[in-house]
Amino acid sequence: MSVSRVRPGLYLSGLDSALNLSVLSSRNITLIVNASGLEDVTYPSLDGLHVLHVPIQDQPHAPLRHYFEPVADRIAQNQTGGTLVHCAAGRSRSPALVVAYLMRVEGLSLCRAHEVVLERRPFIRPNAGFWRQLIDYERTLFSRNTVRMVRTSSGVLPEALEDTNAVAAYCVNV
Repeated sequence: MSVSRVRPGLYLSGLDSALNLSVLSSRNITLIVNASGLEDVTYPSLDGLHVLHVPIQDQPHAPLRHYFEPVADRIAQNQTGGTLVHCAAGRSRSPALVVAYLMRVEGLSLCRAHEVVLERRPFIRPNAGFWRQLIDYERTLFSRNTVRMVRTSSGVLPEALEDTNAVAAYCVNV
């Protein structure tokens, strides 16, 4: 079970960790953002635990952007304890939501927000559609972009546009 601490009180995981009582209680989780696409999940019984469902499948055409602001606002409002954002594996939907949160609430660029999450959870890989939605969201928030999608021999990949300390220009390992 892998739980990644992105910020104090903000965690990312897959479904298995979200169902583990010791994971939730040891981190004082009071808000779970369920981006697994499953709405009938039964979480451990904890006083004060709230669940926000994001009914999205991990498909490039799925409209995850509709949840960027509501999820970011709800995470920011959770002052009673920690927040755990999860999807099935903690690789695509939930990291994309946390990146959007960091952009909206902390004012980080898309490139920097992705770096922050990647540093804490090195195996994230939002799908290409979610990347495009994050790029559009960055343009909406800041009137500029720090990432673009480029066609490569490995497929369409996100590429950093700003000078960073990133290992590669691509935002994913090829």
